[in-house]
Amino acid sequence: MFASMSVPNYRTYFWGTVLANMGQWMARTAQSWLVLVILTHNNASALGWMTAVNFAPMLVLTPWAGALADRLPKRRIMVIAQIVMGIDATILATLVLTGHVRLWHVFVLAAMDGIAGAFYSPAMQAFVSEVVPLSQLPNAISLNSASFNGARLLGPGLAGVLIAVIGTGWVMAINVGCFIGFIACLLLMRADQLHPSPPAKEKSGVMDGVRYVNNRFDLKVLLAIAFMMGTFGFNFNISDAVMATAEFGKGPGEYGLLGSVMGVGAIIAALGAARRAPRLRWVELALVVYTISMAAATFAPTYPIFAVLMAPVGWGAISSIIIANSLVQTSVSPQMRGRVMSLWSALVMGGTPLASPLIGWFGDALGPRWTVGVPCLSIAATFVVVTVFIMRVDSLRVRIDPSKHAPWLRIVRGRVTVNYTQTIR
Repeated sequence: MFASMSVPNYRTYFWGTVLANMGQWMARTAQSWLVLVILTHNNASALGWMTAVNFAPMLVLTPWAGALADRLPKRRIMVIAQIVMGIDATILATLVLTGHVRLWHVFVLAAMDGIAGAFYSPAMQAFVSEVVPLSQLPNAISLNSASFNGARLLGPGLAGVLIAVIGTGWVMAINVGCFIGFIACLLLMRADQLHPSPPAKEKSGVMDGVRYVNNRFDLKVLLAIAFMMGTFGFNFNISDAVMATAEFGKGPGEYGLLGSVMGVGAIIAALGAARRAPRLRWVELALVVYTISMAAATFAPTYPIFAVLMAPVGWGAISSIIIANSLVQTSVSPQMRGRVMSLWSALVMGGTPLASPLIGWFGDALGPRWTVGVPCLSIAATFVVVTVFIMRVDSLRVRIDPSKHAPWLRIVRGRVTVNYTQTIR
């Protein structure tokens, strides 16, 4: 489960990401509270538009950022992007602490963060393969997700308490310190112990990555799942905030607790993925768990029931993304990894500007529960379409076999019948 921790550079990087992710989740919670409660008085649409502004640059810039990551040192790109985001965090914290913050300030700084993040994300996604050997890459990806979701487990709840005790601005100031710590960890990594990928040719560009993906059926399926999960499955900053405040009448502590409970399921998913080899069947299972849990959460009668259901929701959401990410990274050539991962980042984050305002509008116009129901229906449709598509391409059929000497559920490929457990792997 912790094999990658034997690599000194990875240990430094891992603890730096723990610090950065903790600050990020605390700041996200504080920022959502700032927009929803302090600046707009429960306007879910404003929260949706803020999310859209933050992730819109991903849609435009990330593919070119991926081509840049294949040519330049990835760690250098990450450090520069982190410095820019740290400056943004400092400005916002100062505005909130001095009482001068306005909604348009938050939108502008969110857009600047999005631009820096568009360059940071593909470099970060591809950089892990330079820190550990390829054989340990799935483990390292899973542990990175464990650090991300460990922060999700602690960050929102801690932020909710701190918002009530010391205020929103000081929570954002803590995030500034976390940026400084992560940048220091990146700079402390030993360059002679990294395994940099061969730089791509100067003429290699975005379209080379698109053509590479277009010729790979497996990558197209995984990227389609990533797009739908990123676009509809991860709008928790809207649904959690609206459900906690508008539907159940709770405060910042209970709002933060939802993210922490979700983090419990998410960190279990990440550690579980670190123990086993990535398989498409686990992605499919994760989509089913997410859909069923979100459906139950949509109709949850009380806050405690809704909060408990966030644990399996977190498991399903994170399992699908981690395993799909591992399958993509371990199956592409090193020279193409930056561009392929830039497409991954663009699809995971790029659809958010399209969906977030829509989900926020559903919350305002039709009620808070629609912010949970719409993602549920979207991922359910994704599971059905992907499953049908895979079965058609691979000529697979499911049928009942009542034979006492064989499993009752069997998969038929063409005219050959094989056991279910031997096929979907």
